[in-house]
Amino acid sequence: MADPSPIFALKELVARLNREQYKVQDLLGSLGFALRSFKNLTQFLELIPLMVSRVTDADGGALVLFQTGNRIRLEQLHCQDAPDHAQRLQDLRRRIELAARQAELALREGPDPNPGDRSAALDRALAVQLGNQWRFFGAPIWVQSEERGRLYVFGEGEEASWSQNLQNLVRLVADQTAVAIENDALTVELRKKERLDRELEIGAEIQLRLLPRQAPTIQGVDLAARCKTASRVGGDYYDFIPTDRDRWVGDPAGRSAPTSVGCATAPWSIAIGDVMGKGVPAGLIMTMTRGMLRAEVLNRHSPARILQHLNRVMYDDLENSHRFVTLFYSEYDPQTRILSYSNAAHHPPLLWRQATGRVERLDTAGMLIGLEADSHYEDAQEVLQPGDTVIYYTDGLTDAADRRGNRFDDDRLMDAVRWGCANYSSAQDILDRLFATVEAFIGPDQRNGDDMTAIILRVTEGA
Repeated sequence: MADPSPIFALKELVARLNREQYKVQDLLGSLGFALRSFKNLTQFLELIPLMVSRVTDADGGALVLFQTGNRIRLEQLHCQDAPDHAQRLQDLRRRIELAARQAELALREGPDPNPGDRSAALDRALAVQLGNQWRFFGAPIWVQSEERGRLYVFGEGEEASWSQNLQNLVRLVADQTAVAIENDALTVELRKKERLDRELEIGAEIQLRLLPRQAPTIQGVDLAARCKTASRVGGDYYDFIPTDRDRWVGDPAGRSAPTSVGCATAPWSIAIGDVMGKGVPAGLIMTMTRGMLRAEVLNRHSPARILQHLNRVMYDDLENSHRFVTLFYSEYDPQTRILSYSNAAHHPPLLWRQATGRVERLDTAGMLIGLEADSHYEDAQEVLQPGDTVIYYTDGLTDAADRRGNRFDDDRLMDAVRWGCANYSSAQDILDRLFATVEAFIGPDQRNGDDMTAIILRVTEGA
């Protein structure tokens, strides 16, 4: 009669393979469900040592995470049920935590550690602390090429061991743990980004409200202005400010430009500026510049004296922030048609003379606001005639680039100004034409990398 032992052994092997296959399937299903269901990373990590212990028939499992500064922390620990379960759990926890402290000490006393040194130091310390009472196997937890921790299984006694298949299962659980940690980090970053986006939206809304909502009504003048920021918060600035406190009509907080007929014959300030840089820092400085300039205007000094005072007041703050402001400040008197101005290193506005069709630059000597504490500025004046047009602008227009990196530059701006002023009588039409020309140069699917701002002041024929 044939010996039945080979058949029996084969049946046992098939049964064991089936059990291991079921464990793998059950593990994958459980991990997938946990990843989908748990929104809290801590809840997911609590299951990891339990799951890896049961699927490998280990006596215990531990999840150890690496923190900044070579800190090592026992995150979760599980021991299989036994009569002395509480004592075994306490003993294993004490040994692992002591090994973690010893590994940290070894890393601090040694040379600059490499990323893999924490694992090696922890494994060596665990081997010492566990001695012959416990055997262990550890798998790394890799998150974006960085080892963020280790997943361990433990067995009591010298006979404890894990086959290659069981080790692969531990690695599989470690990989899924890494996925959960990475997903949680991405979720945290997404929430931070959503909060930042909301704050930027609020900042952009506040900044938009600080810019004039519409041009004021000034006798004999047609005004139009536009500011197109490269990002949600920009560093370009323009403003219309009544020069006489007593004539201020409208919103006393200055959130919108007064447009009362009572102000139509009074002188008005027209300013345009650019903070070096973009984004939130530039936007904050732009807001500060606006408030301080409005306060200076009410002192009724000349344009040059206003820029000089503004520079002194803002110098310390700008020096500390390592930023500067270019600013062109002008005052227009509708009764005399005199435009008085002073320039703090801003791009000089262009003056198109209807009588000659020529373009002039309105410029005076002056340093950037915030560059030197004792900068001096010069005054200048121009008498404007009916049909004359002044174009204030920031460098976002001339620095606009096409696909090949070619700049729009000053020559193209001059040509666009000449054509627009010669063919349109409305300030808004000239402004629309100017922006359309620049945007066509950039390209339909391109975005300018800098803020673009322009003001068009046209003296009407009835002035």
